[in-house]
Amino acid sequence: MVDTQKFPYKIIDSSLGMVDRMPYLPLTLGSNGHSLNVEGLLDTGASVNVLPYEIGMKLGLIWENETLSVVLAGNLARFEARAVVVDAQVISFPTVNLAFAWTKATNVPLILGQANFFFEFDVCFFRARSEFEIRPKQGD
Repeated sequence: MVDTQKFPYKIIDSSLGMVDRMPYLPLTLGSNGHSLNVEGLLDTGASVNVLPYEIGMKLGLIWENETLSVVLAGNLARFEARAVVVDAQVISFPTVNLAFAWTKATNVPLILGQANFFFEFDVCFFRARSEFEIRPKQGD
């Protein structure tokens, strides 16, 4: 049996002066010998994972070397994006490969979306309690 881990929602101050809570997951990303502790916004409405440009640079990614283009929608549609795969670890769960659309956009959160974060992890949201649970996917 795989353990489930609970996390609290993170308090966010919006630019409108309102305070809200959002499901941000702490995780460690790794690539090219670099490792970085980050927080990713769990977004069940996002088709893909999105990696902000600055985080990709800190992981040693080189924009010009990543040649597979990705088309993003919504607020990110006007920004160029490239497909990258990095290692990801959530607490002591096994490391998984996550595919990201690495965007040139700045001031965007790291987004964990359907492809492929939610293929690798089961997540249960308890918004009224401001917490969520996560566990690695069960065997196929």
